[in-house]
Amino acid sequence: MIQVHSQALNRNIEVDRVIGQIKGSHDQPHLIFFAGIHGNEPSGVIAFQEIFEELAEKSIQISASITAISGNLVALAKSERFIDADLNRLWTSERMKNVIKGNLTSNYHEDEEQAELMKLIKPYLEGTKQELYFFDLHTTSVRTQPFITVNDSTLNRKFAKNFPVPLILGIEEYLDGPLLSYINELGYVSFGFEAGQHDSIEAIQNQKAFIYHCLKISGAITNQDWNSLRKSTQFVDQKRNNSGFFEITFRYEINNDEEFKMNPGFVNFDKIKKGQELAISNGKVVKSNSHEIIFMPLYQAKGKDGYFLIQRIPRIYLVLSLWLRKLKIDSLFPLLPGIRWMDESKKTMKVDLKIARFIAKPLFHLFGYRSKKKGKHYLEIKNREYGSKHELYTHAPWYS
Repeated sequence: MIQVHSQALNRNIEVDRVIGQIKGSHDQPHLIFFAGIHGNEPSGVIAFQEIFEELAEKSIQISASITAISGNLVALAKSERFIDADLNRLWTSERMKNVIKGNLTSNYHEDEEQAELMKLIKPYLEGTKQELYFFDLHTTSVRTQPFITVNDSTLNRKFAKNFPVPLILGIEEYLDGPLLSYINELGYVSFGFEAGQHDSIEAIQNQKAFIYHCLKISGAITNQDWNSLRKSTQFVDQKRNNSGFFEITFRYEINNDEEFKMNPGFVNFDKIKKGQELAISNGKVVKSNSHEIIFMPLYQAKGKDGYFLIQRIPRIYLVLSLWLRKLKIDSLFPLLPGIRWMDESKKTMKVDLKIARFIAKPLFHLFGYRSKKKGKHYLEIKNREYGSKHELYTHAPWYS
């Protein structure tokens, strides 16, 4: 048990590793939520404490299991994003092999936090036949309308499209080691939610609305109970004209020795012009290279992501990508010069940029591949479609 100070509530709250739990039957869905993976983002923890109280007061029956987990406890107690390392950047495939074996060689405080989280969720990841859902609750350093970040698989898209908030595809291409990218590679529905500015009352309300929407979409609560919770299910700072799918096109990465300062006044989904001044880096002006939409500008001390740029995805592109993935035409890619499978699993391809530079990223994106540059002359592109556990969700109300 730790004490966490909430500026929004102007008081301390007590927090355990497991915030709360509801146990359903083995043939019902199991929704697993993470809150406070970053210690300066307590709103998800607070929202869940209020939700468990609300469900009990209203005697609402839940047709599912719910597990709500606190992330970085010591960082939460100190209201710091992290202590030694960002806990939401430590879930790389290579590192997780050592976590599971207990062979970590680093000496981060977050090693212990990660090991405890993995111990909690590992039993659910081993041969389950339940519908499993994983959600990570976050906030941002600047006020924003709520939005969802989605690893680009058709399984995630099917679930996420039911939310009346912006849906951002492609975050996995720019970040190494997010918790839910690791889980998504295992094949389960998993994505993150950004509720608003740290320590705001609006963020707590948006976290509650997101959680209740997850319960409604998964079939865990009835329409009658949903109507009785109407006040708690409403998003605030919501702009319906920004709903639908967007894609990240650029990330400004801050180097270790770089002095970076975002220019004041930018908020999520602001339209920016080519040549517009965005930030100062080591005393030099950083300008936009194109007409875009700015996303997650950094206004806090810790963090490597200066800002992102995004663009709206046309509906025809989404429909086309769905059909191309069903037809699995990408299996022919290795017949092209400069492209080959990395291993027998056929989830990852290596693209030689000296030979296949004529193939653009948007083509890979159509088929569900996201790239990581592993050297000057080649990319590794990974597809989450083949690992998605569609069979667990075919009877879910949202799946068709």
